[in-house]
Amino acid sequence: MVDRVHFDDPKLFTIMALINDEIGSADAISHLYIEQLLDLMCLQLLRAHSATPAPMANGPRRGLSARQVKRVTTYMRENIAEDIRLQELAALVNLSRFHFCTAFRVATGQTPYGWLTRQRIAYAKSLLRDRSLRISDVALVVGYETQSAFAASFRKAVGISPTEFRRRL
Repeated sequence: MVDRVHFDDPKLFTIMALINDEIGSADAISHLYIEQLLDLMCLQLLRAHSATPAPMANGPRRGLSARQVKRVTTYMRENIAEDIRLQELAALVNLSRFHFCTAFRVATGQTPYGWLTRQRIAYAKSLLRDRSLRISDVALVVGYETQSAFAASFRKAVGISPTEFRRRL
């Protein structure tokens, strides 16, 4: 067992204890787990003994570049009626879904879903001015599978139903 005598850093001690526990394990993933723990230990040592903080530790997170935002938002506008998946959007800018969501929110102040919903509702408002279109048709054109899902989303965003919105025009 690892003795805590010369460990001032509780995080480092914890990592060392995990390595010690894992050394005795014979399962197939132990080697990979120990490698990851060693990487973590090195990072912790760097963090503790570095004169300057790590770049991401105290600095602001960066979002998507203007070009990346434009590429993603253009794609969403062009495919507004489609069921757009996060993986599709992330792939447009070569990021994982998690990193894409964070970077998009940093760059735009909104989640991808929130941004897309606002675009759909804005487009729906313009379509609702055309009284020849049924509300169910507007729902499909702006990307909702059912009129009830569209109505709920519209009411949440605008405060009134699509029918009431049209009536007030």
